[in-house]
Amino acid sequence: MVAKIGRGQNLTGVLSYNQLKVEKEKAEVLFTHKILETPDGHYSIHQMFRSFEPYLLANRKTEKAVLHISINPNPKDNVSDEKFNVIAEEYMQKMGYGEQPFVVFKHTDIERTHIHIVSVCVDEQGRKISDSYERMRSMDICRDLEKKYGLIVARENEQQQNNKTFAPVDYKANDLKSHVASVVRYLPKYYHFQSLGEYNALLSLFNITVEEVKGELHGKPKNGLVYFALNENGAKGSNPFKASLFGKTAGHQHLQNHFEESKVVLKQNDTRLSIKGTIETALKTTTDEQDFKKQLAEKGINVVVLRNDTGRIYGITFIDHNSKTVWNGSRLGKEFSANVFNEWWNKGLKPEVRNSEDTETIINKPVSESLPAEKTHDLFNFLSNHSPVHSDDSHSSIEGFGGLLPESQGEDYQEQDFANKMKKKKKRKRGQ
Repeated sequence: MVAKIGRGQNLTGVLSYNQLKVEKEKAEVLFTHKILETPDGHYSIHQMFRSFEPYLLANRKTEKAVLHISINPNPKDNVSDEKFNVIAEEYMQKMGYGEQPFVVFKHTDIERTHIHIVSVCVDEQGRKISDSYERMRSMDICRDLEKKYGLIVARENEQQQNNKTFAPVDYKANDLKSHVASVVRYLPKYYHFQSLGEYNALLSLFNITVEEVKGELHGKPKNGLVYFALNENGAKGSNPFKASLFGKTAGHQHLQNHFEESKVVLKQNDTRLSIKGTIETALKTTTDEQDFKKQLAEKGINVVVLRNDTGRIYGITFIDHNSKTVWNGSRLGKEFSANVFNEWWNKGLKPEVRNSEDTETIINKPVSESLPAEKTHDLFNFLSNHSPVHSDDSHSSIEGFGGLLPESQGEDYQEQDFANKMKKKKKRKRGQ
């Protein structure tokens, strides 16, 4: 059994993610603690939020007060609802969160049934609950619960490798190559994108970029790809990694084939219309860039914006983690092109959606001059405070979406990395 601990600022995003699963009958509220009850036994995002709100209002200075934990038994374990409830309660109690309000969601959308726990890590007086040695304690608690309830013991080597995929890479990490490899090997298997630009937008969520290189080999033209990790400024922060280091799926030819396959797949389904409708709603109901991105984030859509040195928007891409599709704005329609959003966010001409007989068109109208001037954002401007690339409207794209990116079957990599460092320190002390 593996517990993944995430922290963030966006409680609404985490609740929305789990509640969306409930509405799609892919999850259910299994257990609640100190949460307002309802006459019919059903829960809403607003109602659950009210139970946490006093703690957040009392919060003194904890930046990331929202707690989102997933507990993942081995797929071969047959865990009943009653046992999940007991495991969740015992885990929270032993971790020091037993007196906190929390909601336990059971997810059944993938083969591995598992639970998500949403809570807050500040008490009623707004004081942060200690997280000292949290990951080590979590590992020990999981081992104890496995023994107590007869669950299969997690194998550390598989857990560590699987979980590397699901967090932005740190360009300073010692094993950076393996972190980059786990991302670039995974994404083309599950996400549909039709160009290198759309692929780069997706990679940017993990602090990675890819470039095409051209040359000659034995007198014949040769195309290839090189990958880089990005630093906190959105610039290249590592030496280049040749695609061949990561296998054929990360290479030029495989991606060209993937682009063509994605074009066929996306042409045959109605994903495009659904995403357009969601974006149009956001255009109608939001007032600025931050609000626009936040609303789409709550629907599981990342917005990646590219700006040049003068702040002009020259690219915008929408990444829908529900359908696992990536769309350049112009590919969705000229009304979603980079120029439309540049006119809005840099010149104050907000797009207005107007109904016509067959479809909807978008025009620009002036925005009140009282609105503050828009800041120039980083190169890869997206909602993520897991990433070292900061933006002024940062919400966690992983925590904020509650984990809409693929779920890990393994142990938290940072948890295991901390354990390894502690072991090394003990060895050094013995040797002294």
